[in-house]
Amino acid sequence: MKQSTYASRGKIALDFFLIGIGILCASVGLKGFILPNQFTDGGITGISILSSLASNTSVSVWIILFNIPFVILGYRQISWAFALKSAIGILGLAIALLFIQLPVITEDKLLIAVFGGFFLGAGIGFAIRGGGVLDGTEVLALALSKRFSFSIGDIILVINLFIFSVAAFYLGMEAALYSVLTYLAASKTVDFIVQGIEEYTSVMVISEKNEEIRRGVIEVMGRGVTILKGERGFGFHGEHGDLKIVYCVLTRLEIPKLKAIIHKLDPGAFIVVQSVNEVRGGMVKKRSFHH
Repeated sequence: MKQSTYASRGKIALDFFLIGIGILCASVGLKGFILPNQFTDGGITGISILSSLASNTSVSVWIILFNIPFVILGYRQISWAFALKSAIGILGLAIALLFIQLPVITEDKLLIAVFGGFFLGAGIGFAIRGGGVLDGTEVLALALSKRFSFSIGDIILVINLFIFSVAAFYLGMEAALYSVLTYLAASKTVDFIVQGIEEYTSVMVISEKNEEIRRGVIEVMGRGVTILKGERGFGFHGEHGDLKIVYCVLTRLEIPKLKAIIHKLDPGAFIVVQSVNEVRGGMVKKRSFHH
């Protein structure tokens, strides 16, 4: 029991450490590169920057205001732990942007775009690794994808096309094009930080409590599952025989919630998580349950 408690506390401490590193990296990207040169980014961060430039109000105010609905949405769609970590990360970023002062690192627009995007993407990536987000765009896209027949990537693309169109009108075409480069650098860095995890992730669970886990995925998370029939190989005690494997496909933001369900039912369950490049057909969307 004590070991489990210590492990849980260690995981929580690591999560908040990663979120703290994420706040620091994102602050360097924004204050050291993007904001002084009037570049922008995609997502809620980009909308906040454009709103700040248009209203001459601190970007910190807009980051908090625009992300509040998505923190609430994250609580309803994912978990309270995700919403809490995201709220702390977003508030921490807003405070950091108010108090961190950095010199002008470079005046080269290409370096500004690339390294501004790199540090911002690293910040977002570390926050995701910590179980939260610094930008509510993915939460919005996740919620919309459950209502409409569009992927998360499609929705984020449409949002960013709108943002960069506004940037082209307000900042000029050259600044908008450099902002697109900033976004691409940030996006690739996020993928690198989270070890290439794509929007959808497949999970296989091998456990004696397979039926309980199956019901947990369906009833608690509202996701479809597939039960695979397998056969044990040679275990520690030489056991072998038939077994059932729970297989499901989730978004990367839902993985922590699934792991919590499995750990509660069977802490010793064997879990395999794999990246999925593309998902088509099947019951990838959440099911609706009427109680």
